[in-house]
Parts: sequence; C-alpha cells; structure tokens
Amino acid sequence: MHQKYYLAFDLETAGVNYSDLDDAQQEYLVRGATTEAEKNKKIDEMGLSPITARIVTIGLQLYEEIKTEDKIDYVLIKNAALAYNPEFDGTDNTEKEVVDGITYYYASEKGIVETFWKTLEKYKNCILISFNGRNFDAPFLMLRSAILQVQPTRNLMDGTKFNYGQHIDLIDELTFYTQAFYGATRKFNFDYYTRAFGLESPKSQGVDGSKVKTLFEQGEYFTIAQYCMRDVKATFDLFLRIKDYLYIKS
Repeated sequence: MHQKYYLAFDLETAGVNYSDLDDAQQEYLVRGATTEAEKNKKIDEMGLSPITARIVTIGLQLYEEIKTEDKIDYVLIKNAALAYNPEFDGTDNTEKEVVDGITYYYASEKGIVETFWKTLEKYKNCILISFNGRNFDAPFLMLRSAILQVQPTRNLMDGTKFNYGQHIDLIDELTFYTQAFYGATRKFNFDYYTRAFGLESPKSQGVDGSKVKTLFEQGEYFTIAQYCMRDVKATFDLFLRIKDYLYIKS
C-alpha cells in the first residue's frame, strides 16, 4: 500500500549582529536611510534575508495519511524542533531532549540544516505544508544551505510561482495565488488567519517573530523552539480546517 506523508514546517530566523559587519557591509545595508528610525528599520530587516541572517529553529511535524472506507486520519509520526545552539559551532556535538512529546534537537546551524535535508531524503515524496513557505522558508533554506555548503536533497523552488508540486503554501491557497493588498483576496498575517478560522493563535502565549533575535541573543533557544512548534501545529491545523472547502489538491 502506498504511504502518503505530509510535512508541516516553519523557520525562525535571526539577523547577524550589525556591529560585527565591516564598514562596507554596514554602509551598504543602511544606504538610503536618512533618519535613525529608517536605519534601525533596515537593521531589523536583516533577519528576513538568508544573506544577513541565520536559521535558529526549524520546526517539523510529519503526518501519515491513513484512509479508511469512511474517513481520512492523519497520524503524527515525527514532532521535532531543530534548534541552533552557537555553542556547537565547529563541532559535531548535539543535544536532545523530549518535552511534552516534542523532540528538541540542538546543534550548529549547519547541523540542523543537514538534519532537515536528511528528513526530506527519507520521506522523498512527502507533501510540504507551510504558510508563506514558498516565498520565505523554502528560498531561505536553499540559500542558507548554499552558504553553509550543505547539499539539499530536494529543490524546494522547483516549478513556478503559480504551479509547483508537492508543496501546499496556505497563503497561496487562501488568496487564490493573488495576495492582493485589498478585497476578497487580500493577504492577512498568520495570526489573523488562525483567529478567523477559529484556531488558537501560535502567538497567544506572548512570543512572536519580532522577539526571536532578542531571545536568541539571550540564549533562549528552547523558548524560540517552543514558539516555532506552535507555529507548525497551527499551520497543519489550518490546512485541515480549509482543505475540504477550498478544494486543495493534495
């Protein structure tokens, strides 16, 4: 019997320290800023680019689809947060702990990226589930892998903007691939969508993406990983909530 798997995933990222960059890099990144507020905004945006930021957590939930005569169930078979701990840079050391059914795996950034690709290699035909993954998480992973000299086991950017296989990006489904600024296909943030569809927001416990860099600098890797896993769970929950009503092909 053919097995069908779904992998919900999410990244948390944090920009490198602006003060650690050389003068030419600093000048380039804030070029055009005329006020201190504009300069700080450009520095804050460093966390959005794989050229100026690192992956600090990759959250994964792998489900197997089980079909019976009258229903479809999704069985969780892997529930893990891959968390970057700078103490492991340049070493092969890792740490693991299991908390509330989630495996937290700590390693270097290269180590967690390698583990992600090994998972995709093991489950070659799994269907990826993300929110804005096609625009952010997928290209971020591809480019960070190139910088870290890690060989991907799957081209996450295969296809076109409007036609790509084995990946369901919920933001494309919810906006019918338009992502307009207003009207019926207006793009909302993840928090708003979860609340609109009656789901618990992953931000309800007081952590959101804007706090990740500060938490990372404070060594709060577990807190970041917990938040990332709430994002992943909410992503799959949102997929289940809308898949039969928006005719999502999976």
